[in-house]
Amino acid sequence: MQYLRRLTLNLSVINKQFVRSVGIHSTVVNNKEKTTQLKSWREIPGPSTLPLIGQTLHFLPGGSLYKIDNLGLVDLLYERYGPIVKFEGSFGSPTLIFLFDPEASAHILRSENLMPIRTGFQSLDYFRKEYNKGRRETNEFSGLLTDQGETWKKFRSTVNPIMLQPKTIKLYKNSLNEVAEDMVKRMKLLRNDKNMLEAKFDKEMNLWALESIGVVALGGRINCLDRNLPENSPEKKLIHTIHQIFNVVDKLDFRPSLWRYIPTPGFKKAMKLYEDQVELSKFFIGKAIKQIKSKGKNSTEEKSVLEKLLEINEDVALIMASDMLFAGVDTAANTMTATLYLLAKNPEKQEKLREEIMSQNEKQPYLKACIKESMRMLPVVSGNLRQTTKEYDVLGYRIPKDMLVTFAHQFLSNREDQFPRSKEYIPERWITEKTDPVHHSNAHPFAFSPFGFGVRSCIGRRIAELEIETFLSKVIENFHVEWFGPDLKVKQTTINYIVGPFNFVFKDVK
Repeated sequence: MQYLRRLTLNLSVINKQFVRSVGIHSTVVNNKEKTTQLKSWREIPGPSTLPLIGQTLHFLPGGSLYKIDNLGLVDLLYERYGPIVKFEGSFGSPTLIFLFDPEASAHILRSENLMPIRTGFQSLDYFRKEYNKGRRETNEFSGLLTDQGETWKKFRSTVNPIMLQPKTIKLYKNSLNEVAEDMVKRMKLLRNDKNMLEAKFDKEMNLWALESIGVVALGGRINCLDRNLPENSPEKKLIHTIHQIFNVVDKLDFRPSLWRYIPTPGFKKAMKLYEDQVELSKFFIGKAIKQIKSKGKNSTEEKSVLEKLLEINEDVALIMASDMLFAGVDTAANTMTATLYLLAKNPEKQEKLREEIMSQNEKQPYLKACIKESMRMLPVVSGNLRQTTKEYDVLGYRIPKDMLVTFAHQFLSNREDQFPRSKEYIPERWITEKTDPVHHSNAHPFAFSPFGFGVRSCIGRRIAELEIETFLSKVIENFHVEWFGPDLKVKQTTINYIVGPFNFVFKDVK
């Protein structure tokens, strides 16, 4: 663990922008082929380096990559270096290998052992395992975000039956539907005379997301949609804390930082934010446990994730509930915002969706396709990171064990060679006939991976999909959603944030 704590993904621009590049027309070298043609990983192309500072010089004033925007940078890197790029470590951080090729990504992800190592969140890992160790209820688990190996396997095996069973998740449909209806009522009341929510929109989406994840994780309403909710309420404090954590993690874990050696101001701020998140989560979890005890064992109400896990393992239950509140707010809110934006910009698709919703089609294939297409174009996470558990022969190079490899899913899913008419919002590509040129089967299976892959894929996928499907259905049923002005903008920190101004107009459906 000392090694992991000292890992530094020290170039923000590298992790935030290079993770999005992509390669085409490449092959993976089979392990059974002659190895004499293989090159060392040290020969993988990439920007030139200097001792200690690595490739930082390229991003400084006068550097070849200084102030190049995201898309321009991606194109430039692919043109210069191709589908695999190496970034030398500096300031004690490890070397990173970026794969911009779907088949190469598939080769590694499919070949990893039964307990893949997903690194990242080093500061959170330090907080949970070292800084906060004496105050934790258990020292066996720290959570799915930070545990590895047998500890991770035991935790994941405990929560999988509850978190991933579609039939189990659908039991929360009614509760989520109530939240969605209340949120629509709130939106109608908050609109101004131009039918806009103005600067409040992102905050409102976060309140909806927290209320939604709360009914699943904790089994009851958190009270986020109360119009008289004060700014210093635990609900709004938790949302604000989560926002700050993602921004601070970006600066600590993905930029040059000395926090692993000395307690920098940023490190102290992060530890305080993590403490606040833990205490606020405890507040809501404590209230939920009191409600569980008060309703008795003979209650016919559907049990929350917390209640079900409490019957199996109390330590796992408390950590899982806290992580659901932590990870399930900004991700769902930004996905919802992206989907509404794309539907507003494509009114014919929105009308087609509205017709399906009004038809009461229980399967709602077009609704699911609309969300999926949104995740293809504007995913909330740019890529996935793995620490290899074995040696690989990839694209003519030998990648050793314990190397950090980043898989560039976002830009793969936006490539024309993977998804024809990739810049267009076409939900039909997910449900049309395979003979259609835009059908998703034209893409490599690993060109689209918004929830990750395999046993370390997102544990909250089923819940997130149900939340968004339920709310989006209610919004489109009640509003004609429009957008005016400049295109939406995305800011990339630890996740992809959609930033204002939010030029949505919500007109009543008559």
